[in-house]
Amino acid sequence: MFYERLKELRLSLYLNQVQLAKKLNVSKQSVSNWESGYIQPPIDMVIKICQIFHVSADYLLGLDDRRSLDVSGLTAEQITHLQAIVDDLRA
Repeated sequence: MFYERLKELRLSLYLNQVQLAKKLNVSKQSVSNWESGYIQPPIDMVIKICQIFHVSADYLLGLDDRRSLDVSGLTAEQITHLQAIVDDLRA
């Protein structure tokens, strides 16, 4: 599951493997190996990946299907507007 989510997230930001590797300060081959499921990244790298894509480790590892959106710092009114947009997109 991890390798599928990683590739999905990378493509959602229109990043190629080289670009993601630079953000993570690893080789392109590391990213390729992770996305192929040949090897798993170390925990510290999982944390960096979660931070880059703003997802939880549970989502990245396939333990939860919910992606989260950080709304800290927003007012209650702004959060209500965001919820309305999400609801419209689901309709």
